[in-house]
Amino acid sequence: MTIYDTIGATYTSTRRPDPRIGAQIHAALGDVRTVVNVGAGTGSYEPEQTVLAVEPSAVMIAQRPAGSAPVVRGVAEALPLADGSADVVMALLTVHHWTDLEAGIAELRRVARRRIVLLTWDQAVTRELWLLRDYLPEAAAFDDDRAVPVDRLAELLGAQRVEPVRIPHDCTDGFGAAFWRRPAAYLDPVVRAGMSILAQTGEDVIAPGLARLAEDLSSGRWQERHAELLELDETDVGYRLLIADL
Repeated sequence: MTIYDTIGATYTSTRRPDPRIGAQIHAALGDVRTVVNVGAGTGSYEPEQTVLAVEPSAVMIAQRPAGSAPVVRGVAEALPLADGSADVVMALLTVHHWTDLEAGIAELRRVARRRIVLLTWDQAVTRELWLLRDYLPEAAAFDDDRAVPVDRLAELLGAQRVEPVRIPHDCTDGFGAAFWRRPAAYLDPVVRAGMSILAQTGEDVIAPGLARLAEDLSSGRWQERHAELLELDETDVGYRLLIADL
């Protein structure tokens, strides 16, 4: 059983692909004919050229919409594919769940003919998000242990480019830092259920910090402290797109 067999049941209600992030991902894929999506989840951001999705969680696979690319259960560390099976292999917000990073990266390089596109985050930047810094340091510590340094990923991949992915204030994809300008969203348990950082840290652990956040929102203290954020349309909270041409 994977973590998403436990926390992924309501994933599609809060993790809807954001078209602006999708445009950046698809631009990074380039003009290719075949794509394999590793750690594919429910199929977010899969382009029409996707020939196969690989996902370990049956719960996530069951939520893939009709008409999605064919999917097989499998893990990044042992992809059920021949060498050079696709022009591009993409892997979005997945490496922190792998059990063997080096093996997974080697498999991406084995299966891709031309390019690898990987979405991750820079923990040094993301842990400074007000939510983690001021209210949920326990969750930041959880990600300190599982986040993979971007420079290490870039070295293993042989990535030539690392692009910041700026997050719009009204992002429709409810990943961990997506609600940087909508703090009340973090008080919603359904929203939190779609964020592995909070779901895995545990409700008992984060409850005191969420209570402080609720109080600060009610009193207006949060709005006073973060007035500058309310003026921004987008911001950099650490998400990074790595592109490796093989």
